[in-house]
Amino acid sequence: MAFAPMGPEASFFKALDQHRASLLASLRRGGGEPAGGRSPPASSSEVLASIENIIQNIITSLARNEAPVFTIENRSSWENIKFEDSVGLQMVSHCTMRKIRSDSPKSIKIFGKKISLILKILSMIYKLVQSNTYATKRDIYYTDSQFFGNQTVVDNVINDISCMLKVPRRCLHILSTSKGLIAGNLKYIEEDGTKVNCTCGATAVSVPSNIQGLKNLITDAKFLLIVEKDATFQRLLDDNFCNKMAPCIMVTGKGVPDLNTRLLVKKLWDIFHIPIFTLVDADPHGIEIMCIYKYGSVSMSFEAHNLTVPAIRWLGLLPSDIKRLHIPKESLIPLTKHDQMKLDSILKRPYITCQPFWRKEMEIMAESKMKAEIQSLAFLSSDYLSRVYLPNKLKFGGWI
Repeated sequence: MAFAPMGPEASFFKALDQHRASLLASLRRGGGEPAGGRSPPASSSEVLASIENIIQNIITSLARNEAPVFTIENRSSWENIKFEDSVGLQMVSHCTMRKIRSDSPKSIKIFGKKISLILKILSMIYKLVQSNTYATKRDIYYTDSQFFGNQTVVDNVINDISCMLKVPRRCLHILSTSKGLIAGNLKYIEEDGTKVNCTCGATAVSVPSNIQGLKNLITDAKFLLIVEKDATFQRLLDDNFCNKMAPCIMVTGKGVPDLNTRLLVKKLWDIFHIPIFTLVDADPHGIEIMCIYKYGSVSMSFEAHNLTVPAIRWLGLLPSDIKRLHIPKESLIPLTKHDQMKLDSILKRPYITCQPFWRKEMEIMAESKMKAEIQSLAFLSSDYLSRVYLPNKLKFGGWI
């Protein structure tokens, strides 16, 4: 291994090694890939055939003087979601559908533009797949920004198409610009042959846009730490955390993670099966972000097997840490009405029933009506997070 770790002695990682052994034993008991696991990615010919089939159906409808209709899974309804502890939130096989039609003046006004959007982007996808080229979502938006209106419209249509064709977005040859960062004991080669070394320094490496194309990934990391916020991630870099705790990897999605950051975390888990922990604010928004990495989201549930990592554990900041560390009330922030609604929503989700320790922490937050940012630890000392809090948590198994 070409890494030169400067981290703690081997005895420091005893709890982490035991945790990893437990994760591997659990995987063996479950037979590795969970039931109903991922199928191989769709080939280019299969994607092209699926698009041709959609167009053929439209032509058939028009030949019969019938208005075209798109039938798409309802990605925003909890009714279409089932929860499995080994996978997370995934779309049920027989879910409720929504129809996008244009067979009346009213529906033309509401859905006519939507059908046009789907057809336009389908034609672009067909050309990309046929020519074996790639484009970003931003590229697609700027081909006709006036027609699309805004980037969110493009993003939603692409996700609808991915769901409708039942293929991952990368099989559509559409990439998204990554906002995430990665640092630590990791090396890999990108699809174009570029060699990347993420070994921790003062700066991090941007998460690649084509995760599927990564090859020759090498690491001897003992753990992967997902950091919610960029500011905290940069502070840990400044404190030389990666080297002090080497060998390890740090990742941040800079808030709500983009698809590439989630794909990278999933890829690292699938290949190396190292313990993965989250460091988020002790507030409902931070917990929501952690849940996205671990169990996925409703809107992307159709791709859960490619994105979720249920083995992720909550390292901090725990609401119970606030009292345990005697963080003063002046460093805390009252929960807003929106925070309380978000917390109530999370507590009702199906995965909380199998996470009693998470529930207890959220109940502590609800009872105190207060939240805390990771930066509140600076009250104890400016480097308390990297020098004391995280090392102790990792050494003594302070995760849930």
